[in-house]
Amino acid sequence: MKKRIPELSIVLPCRNEELALPKCLNQIKQIIKTHKINAEIIVSDSSTDKSPQIARKHKVRLVKHDLPGYGNAYLQGFKQAKGKYIFMADADCSYDFSYIPVFLKYLKQGFDFVLGNRFSGKMNAGSMSWSHKYIGNPILSWILRLFFHTTVRDSHCGMRAITRGALNKLNLQTTGMEFASEMIVKALKNHLKIKEVPITYNIRVGKSKLRGLSDAWRHTRFMLLYSPLFLFFIPGFIFFLIGIDSMLLLYFGFLKIGRLTLFFHPMFLSSLLIIIGYQLMFFAIFAKTYAITHLNEKDLLFEKLYKYITIEKAGTTGIILGALGILIFLYIFIKWVGSGFGSLDEVKNSIVALTLIVIGLQTIFSSFMLSILGIEEK
Repeated sequence: MKKRIPELSIVLPCRNEELALPKCLNQIKQIIKTHKINAEIIVSDSSTDKSPQIARKHKVRLVKHDLPGYGNAYLQGFKQAKGKYIFMADADCSYDFSYIPVFLKYLKQGFDFVLGNRFSGKMNAGSMSWSHKYIGNPILSWILRLFFHTTVRDSHCGMRAITRGALNKLNLQTTGMEFASEMIVKALKNHLKIKEVPITYNIRVGKSKLRGLSDAWRHTRFMLLYSPLFLFFIPGFIFFLIGIDSMLLLYFGFLKIGRLTLFFHPMFLSSLLIIIGYQLMFFAIFAKTYAITHLNEKDLLFEKLYKYITIEKAGTTGIILGALGILIFLYIFIKWVGSGFGSLDEVKNSIVALTLIVIGLQTIFSSFMLSILGIEEK
């Protein structure tokens, strides 16, 4: 008799959860039986305690990989999952598995990705620390909404469900806690239909694996890497604008701060800000170009700009900027020769010339780099 292919795969990441795992498995089995769900249970394990023996005793699928990291646990579990739908939750009793039918219902209604929301549901006393409840999770979820224009309120909830087709589109890679952010960011980038469901959150059983500041940084770092506007362009534009404004002010006059009067010397800092800011803005364009040509991201504004900004136009602009800088240096040299090789007061013009030559070269070589990144994969 041919074995039935499960409709739902329930994947539990497990690392030393011998106290909580039996309770989780018993509840899941009862839910499957009560609601007559065609499901398989997968325990993706990297434990050094009795968790693997418990999984075998409960006759569920054990994926023993011993790789550390939240992301690794899911990546290994997904490889073995056979269901059309995949449900995810921690094996620490913090989540109520009675929500499985609710998540499955929304997937069958056409949603690609269903997330739990602990903040709009019932959060039992002591289930989340004060710092995580009022600082960590709200701030990280706010950053996600700001960077990626989403309405997700609880971006780090561990109870989730996704369709097999949607999961295959995400190409998930991260191995640590940032896996939770990667999943949502890539779901947004792929325009998946997302639904948030209010859920109950309980006190976990056993020792927590979270590392507050370290995990928060991993989430933030990942979101920054996928948001070149905030990582590169905005800081670059601010640096560039401050550099231009201060250079013009110091070139044509002076800057007075209280009793301190600044003349041309800070123009060296202005030049540095212009050069750094200009390059950071190019980095943002590099990242966006790579995302469009290699990660299948869509951006109509950039796609229109690429039609008008060619390597020839950018290269010509770079040559003009560099040539202006060389002409200024040539003017200074001729003036120096005419003065009998005496001393000259041409520091301002020298700084301007140096800045023009550098950003000219940046423009020329960055245009070639953009052309390389713009080559689409077949």
